[in-house]
Amino acid sequence: MKVHFIGIGGTGMGALAGLLAAAGHEVRGSDGPLYPPMSTQLARAKIPVFEGYAADNLSWGPDCVVVGNVCRKDHVEVLAARDRGIALESFPSMLARSLLGRRRSLVVAGTHGKTTTSSLLTWMLRVAGRDPSWLVGGVPQNLGRGFHLGEGEGIVLEGDEYDTAFFDKKSKFLHYRPQRAIITSVEFDHADIFASYEEVRDAFVEFVRLIPDDGLLVVDGGNAGALEVAQACTGELVTYKVLERDEEPSAALATYCVKVTSRPGSRRTSFELFERGELLGSFSTLLSGAYNLANIAAAFAVARAEGCEVERLAEAIRLFRGVKRRQELLGVVAGVRMIQDFAHHPTAVDLTIKATRRRYPDHSLHVCFEPRSSSSRRDVFFAGYVKAFDAATRVYVAPVYAPERVPDGQLLNTAALGHALRERGVDATAFTTIDDLGGSVLERAAPGDTVLLLSSGSFGGLADHLLESLGDAVTFAQPEDVPALDELLVRCGMATLRDPDQIESLVIRPSRERREAATVPLPRLIGCVHLQLVGDRAFLFGLAVAPGCRGEGLGWVLADSVMRRARTLGARRVHLIAGETADFFTDKLGFSEVDVDQLDPELRALSNFEAAYREGATCMAFELPPGQL
Repeated sequence: MKVHFIGIGGTGMGALAGLLAAAGHEVRGSDGPLYPPMSTQLARAKIPVFEGYAADNLSWGPDCVVVGNVCRKDHVEVLAARDRGIALESFPSMLARSLLGRRRSLVVAGTHGKTTTSSLLTWMLRVAGRDPSWLVGGVPQNLGRGFHLGEGEGIVLEGDEYDTAFFDKKSKFLHYRPQRAIITSVEFDHADIFASYEEVRDAFVEFVRLIPDDGLLVVDGGNAGALEVAQACTGELVTYKVLERDEEPSAALATYCVKVTSRPGSRRTSFELFERGELLGSFSTLLSGAYNLANIAAAFAVARAEGCEVERLAEAIRLFRGVKRRQELLGVVAGVRMIQDFAHHPTAVDLTIKATRRRYPDHSLHVCFEPRSSSSRRDVFFAGYVKAFDAATRVYVAPVYAPERVPDGQLLNTAALGHALRERGVDATAFTTIDDLGGSVLERAAPGDTVLLLSSGSFGGLADHLLESLGDAVTFAQPEDVPALDELLVRCGMATLRDPDQIESLVIRPSRERREAATVPLPRLIGCVHLQLVGDRAFLFGLAVAPGCRGEGLGWVLADSVMRRARTLGARRVHLIAGETADFFTDKLGFSEVDVDQLDPELRALSNFEAAYREGATCMAFELPPGQL
């Protein structure tokens, strides 16, 4: 089948296009200019993309055209499809038609947490030895992309309650044929298509009624909306709950109970998980916040129903690295850490800020908020936002994105929001431009502080502006950085990267000040170091600093950063191959020499280990104390 996607660069549309291409269909699409990560994913899937929309984009003769819910009936390619007699399909109807007939649907729905929970569930199944298909509206860090066509019977789907297309105003998830489902929460959202909470609730009730009598519904026992719609389920009902300090786990309280055991400020979150009142064990996760622990419990419940062993699920939880744009650490510069999150609904804003404050309780927390989504730009959530920023030290409110798209009389008044926050005792300012907002952050942020960017979009490039303005930033490499990484490694006499998708690379990008002061053009990257994990062991390699930038301590910065990252990811032992730098790792970081023949064969089989190792090389290791995990 030949399939054309209008708006193929959307996260969901691009993911479905990738699934169909993997299934053997001929796929093309059109969109405006594309950016990573979707541009990279589509290129890897070898899917041609027309830049811009035009009737001629359909000249290749597709059998059907997939229309996203942002596409209107007068779209040039919709009109062209109708003129040519080409069938129109919505995103979810195409998914159901092409992929769901022979697979068991595991659907994750809810107002909040869908992307993280569906990513968690997929990762758990993978670590447990399954090969599920998945379609997730984001990029899971462990999985590399938001879609995959697996050999297993199950397919994990992020179920969205948003409407389907201009010719189908029902919620997307009503097409997904759920066998087992999760509802994380039910609240009023999407004010552009739902008039009230009752309309949102009714959509979820209709979804729940699709679950068969032998199916399973997993809901948050602490969310009133989720419990309300769960009453419509005729299948098995399982609940989960993150306990308050004064609560004790019991089967009467929830099927799965989570009890937090780590302290505020811990690098990782430790917790105990109880199943029907019985302790299953102690667990550790990179994620922070009670809502993320709830997401873990929800995914765990479905994975258990799928027959996965507790030990494998505990390993999956320990190694899960999150989802891009969800509590994503972008980098650290001049002692200031930069984090971004998708949060835009008042509840998500509140929970994300509280989770970030718990993870980083010391120093200031600067929260930059851009009202960008269809709902957040409307004044319907004004009262909710006034209560959502209490845990922040300072709040920077950006102007409403594309205010002309908001109906008259419904625009969020950001100046009034800033005033209301100040009356509540929060240091808040509403800005008329993102440039002014960024300037204020640069003036106030100090070493040890955290800057949290909340936006459903690019925030006008604010993150990059702040990172390059504060100094030489240590950030995570992106797929498009691989050529520059290889160039730097070659210049330093090191092997180029193997299997870059399986590696975490920390890089130093030159600051604006450094670039402006340079007498010759600087490379894109002036330093790098790489980390590859096998279970609870990490292989550290490729620590390199550009020749013209040595002697400034950048190597120490990279080494310290990558060791912190290894601890954060849950590694218990770090290995490396040392040459001239052996004394540095021994004296500065405490590494000791080990016999290469004693290393785990799985570690030695890593492609990057094989590329770096030479006969007679010095292998070193560092055991991370349990208390630092």
